[in-house]
Amino acid sequence: MPQKMSGATMDDAAAEHEKFMRHAIALAYTGMAGGHGGPFGAVIVKDGEIIGQGHNRVLSSKDPTAHAEMTAIRDAAKTVHHFDLSGSEIFINAMPCPMCMSAIFWARIEKVYYACPPEDAAAIGFDDAEFYHQLALPPEQRKVPAVQMVESRDEGLACFRVWADNPQKVSY
Repeated sequence: MPQKMSGATMDDAAAEHEKFMRHAIALAYTGMAGGHGGPFGAVIVKDGEIIGQGHNRVLSSKDPTAHAEMTAIRDAAKTVHHFDLSGSEIFINAMPCPMCMSAIFWARIEKVYYACPPEDAAAIGFDDAEFYHQLALPPEQRKVPAVQMVESRDEGLACFRVWADNPQKVSY
């Protein structure tokens, strides 16, 4: 017998999840057919409703950050008129890359559902393993090194203090 989940059964929730995943996969096909980018689609859902969706647009936009997750986050933020997507979930046909996962954290999305693990994406040329490896290294040892300019720190901190002292700032 299916378990109840706030008025719905677990079977109902699984069916809803499958519906959203199928929609994300359909978006991936749409993006590929249009020559927009790689085979990735994403749907953001809150309270059972789609609030944002997108597919990979790296090629059509000539924007390396236009991954499906990023376009869906931008669409959802526009829909709800806010950068905080707390209470939402994202459905993606592949595990997010490090950039997209970071954006998911910044957007405060609460759960990620994905169809294909990283090795499936790697098998077709989308391998994020090197990115994870590089991020695990100390910043100055990465292929693209990050070098702190110590002589500029005081000036940078002054800018931070202005932000911290601003009573009208909006934290995020």
